[in-house]
Amino acid sequence: MSVLLLLVAAYLLGSIPFALVSSRLFGLQDPRSYGSRNPGATNVLRSGHKAAAAVTLIGDCIKGWFAVWLATRLGFTASEAALAGFAAFLGHVFTIFLRFNGGKGVATALGVLAGIDWRIALACLGTWLVVAVASRYSSAASLAAAIVSPIAGYLLLGADPVIAVLLAMSSMLVWRHAGNIQRLLSGTEGRLGSKKP
Repeated sequence: MSVLLLLVAAYLLGSIPFALVSSRLFGLQDPRSYGSRNPGATNVLRSGHKAAAAVTLIGDCIKGWFAVWLATRLGFTASEAALAGFAAFLGHVFTIFLRFNGGKGVATALGVLAGIDWRIALACLGTWLVVAVASRYSSAASLAAAIVSPIAGYLLLGADPVIAVLLAMSSMLVWRHAGNIQRLLSGTEGRLGSKKP
């Protein structure tokens, strides 16, 4: 299998919008019609349906992990497997099934990190939990975890080419949260657990 074919397959895998899949499974509204209008787990949680949010979170996370795991199992190098994970991440953010308008990519990025090195994923998950509990802002927790990702990667792996993928994902996560950053600064950002308006 060529690297190009691997990346295309990983992108299509990442494009599966689990927020919509779980919402339809549980008979909920399209998550793009309420809250932040983002097709992700945090916004699905605003519907008040925790099971649907959990399915979204797990599905988005697994597709990132599976892309890296499968590439490794097929004999690709660690760098190529990391690129496959990044392709799945891009598929989530720019999903072909939703006219290239997908979610923020936090859960999928966590899955990619778990596939690359579970220790990096654990460091980011721990950061997310600490900031989320302290601030009650999912966006602030996601931004903190994104910043920690390449730092933890460098500390654990050294100057590995995989760090470039971590930096790319981290940068895109910050960019995707530009609106959240503005709302955090203005004090208008919605907190975790808030219901859809």
